[in-house]
Amino acid sequence: MTQSPIAAPTPDDIVVEDDTLTQRLDREADAILGSGESDSFAPTASVRQAVRDDAERVRQKVSDQIDDAREGIREEPMRTTLYALGLGVIIGLWLRR
Repeated sequence: MTQSPIAAPTPDDIVVEDDTLTQRLDREADAILGSGESDSFAPTASVRQAVRDDAERVRQKVSDQIDDAREGIREEPMRTTLYALGLGVIIGLWLRR
């Protein structure tokens, strides 16, 4: 009689009716870390190449966030201007103390 290997449950397999925000965040973090493992343990030619690859990923993420911010400013210029003005007033009041 052979036993089949038991697969570890994924975060989506664990459902609790009494789910708290902390438990949901823990499961989501586990899922994110699990999906990133394939990238983390991929074979690399050298440490230098691994650093270059990581730097390129960071550049791409920052570039995407900059593009999103620019698009948001173009779509709602008045809203972003008011946010910037409010933030400037709050920082000014904070520094004045």
